Amino acid sequence: MRILIVEDDAQLRSALAHGLREEGYIVDESALAEEAAYRGSVGEYDLIVLDVNLPDRDGFSVCRELRDAGVTAGVLMLTARDALPDKISGLDAGADDYLTKPFAFAELLARLRALLRRGGSSAELRVADLLLDPAARRVTRSGRTLSLSAREYALLELLMRHPEEVLSRARIAQSVWPDESGLDSNVVDVFVSYLRAKVDKPFNVKLIHTVRGMGYVLRGTASGSD
Repeated sequence: MRILIVEDDAQLRSALAHGLREEGYIVDESALAEEAAYRGSVGEYDLIVLDVNLPDRDGFSVCRELRDAGVTAGVLMLTARDALPDKISGLDAGADDYLTKPFAFAELLARLRALLRRGGSSAELRVADLLLDPAARRVTRSGRTLSLSAREYALLELLMRHPEEVLSRARIAQSVWPDESGLDSNVVDVFVSYLRAKVDKPFNVKLIHTVRGMGYVLRGTASGSD
C-alpha cells in the first residue's frame, strides 16, 4: 500500500511516516497543498492522509481538486477543527473520513484499514499459490499463514503488485526504504533472502527469482533465473 501524507507540522508528519513505514506501508510526504495536489494526481496512491490547515491553501480545496481529476484513493482528513460544519465541508469535498487532532496512532491505523476494505486497493493479490490480503495484512501460501516482518511484507507486496516485472535493487530500496537515502543494495539482498526463506524454502516451487545484473522478479511459472 502506498500512502501520501500531507501535513505541514514536520514533527507530526515525520512521526506518522515513521509509524506507517514500520507497519509496512510505502509512504511519501508533502507539506504544501500545491505539491500534494500534483503528487496526488500523478502518483498511484492507495490512501491520502490530508491535513486541512496547510500554509498555501486548505486541504478541502486539495481534496476537491483531486476528486475533480478522477483520483479515487481513499482520503482521510486531519484537522484540529472539531466543529460539525468543518467535518461536513471535508466530506462534501470528497473526503472518505475525518480524524480530529490529537488522535491515537492506533485509531489512525484502524481508520486507514477501514478505508482499504472499502476501496479497490483491498483486493487480494495472488501469484500461483501465494495470496496476500492487503486489508487484513495477511499472507498465505498453499493455505499456510506466513509470518512476515513489516519490511518483508512491504517487499513482498511490491513484488506481488508487479508480477513478471524485474525490479532493480534501486527501485526496491526507493519503495521499501524511502526514508533511508543511500541505502546499501546489500540490505535489499539480505531482505530478499529473508523473504525467500519464508515464501520459497518450505515449498516445492520457487517464486522469487534473481535476474543477474538487473534485480528480482516474482514469477508464478518456471524460470531459468536463480
